[in-house]
Amino acid sequence: MDYVERNYNILKEKMLNQMENALEFGRTLIDQELDAGVLNFVVKPIVKAFYNYWCDKDARIGTRKQIKLVLDLGKKLVQNGSEANFDEIIERYFQEYLQGDQTYLRCKKDHKEFNKLRQITKQCFITQVEGAMKFLKVREDAKDYDDLTRAAFKTKQEAYDVLSRQLDYHDEGIKIVENSPDILDVPTGKGIIIKILRKGFEQTKKDLIKRLNVVYN
Repeated sequence: MDYVERNYNILKEKMLNQMENALEFGRTLIDQELDAGVLNFVVKPIVKAFYNYWCDKDARIGTRKQIKLVLDLGKKLVQNGSEANFDEIIERYFQEYLQGDQTYLRCKKDHKEFNKLRQITKQCFITQVEGAMKFLKVREDAKDYDDLTRAAFKTKQEAYDVLSRQLDYHDEGIKIVENSPDILDVPTGKGIIIKILRKGFEQTKKDLIKRLNVVYN
């Protein structure tokens, strides 16, 4: 099943690139937000230091672990023909996925909204593994991620429906943080972080939809 390994490597490269782009875009957004505030010259060094540490340490390391876990599970399910055990595998590895998730690590576990946020994170995990399996099953010739996308999803609408499902879960998670900012367990700058979450998500959504139009043009 050489095609599975080929697809795995294409997906891994794409997901890591997306991670780096998202972290860099976050840096740009945080500079914009801090520069716009009248009193932010006071909190800017603190927030910047926190964000830089978060990017360089927790976020990058945690997201890398999540990417590897999602791809490894997708590969295991496809190669072993164990899709019937999908739910069992999700339950078994969800806690490991959470250990790399910034929502889990940066939110108060005893907050009244935390369990709801945890369930949304689980749905994200499920859709990511399902998506990985869809890509990994592609047998057709594929030289890059665009080829893989067209082979995995025969129409733009099909790809858009899957993407929308994933985006909706992320949107739900951000809304919880927006409505209950006290759920965040961070030293300072909660308002700025929440703005960045929302702006980053909206821009990512636009970019992904725009990319689909290019892929299926």
